[in-house]
Amino acid sequence: MDPVLSTLQQLLGLPDEMEKHLNAPTRTYVRDTKAMASTPVDLKEYPNSYVFILDMPGVKSDNIKVQVEDENVLAISGERKREEEEDVKYIRMERRLGKFMRKFALPSDCNLESISASCHDGVLTVTVPKLPPPEPKKPKTIEVKIA
Repeated sequence: MDPVLSTLQQLLGLPDEMEKHLNAPTRTYVRDTKAMASTPVDLKEYPNSYVFILDMPGVKSDNIKVQVEDENVLAISGERKREEEEDVKYIRMERRLGKFMRKFALPSDCNLESISASCHDGVLTVTVPKLPPPEPKKPKTIEVKIA
């Protein structure tokens, strides 16, 4: 094939390759997506609260972060780390390590100032209290005066 024609074909094919490269997901996006997919959550609604329950065996409480972002997003994240040991050779490694994360849009009836979290026996429980329902508005009576 003629070298000029070959070069021209490569140049014409370049935009497709650049488009694939430019539209590829970032490493951060892929990492965060995997972290969210690997963190199952049970969510319960009680009359006075919402309760999020996550299994986190082997995760120390100082490696868990519970935050409220953007005024109504509950973010639960952290990392399960392996303790470094000398003179150890792993034969099999099946337990999941690394970062985990979940985010939840909270309903408008949440009391964001009173959220609590506790970890007991490898189970994280995050309780989001509900705000009391608003008082129903009473009709306002207007006195009718005689003119």
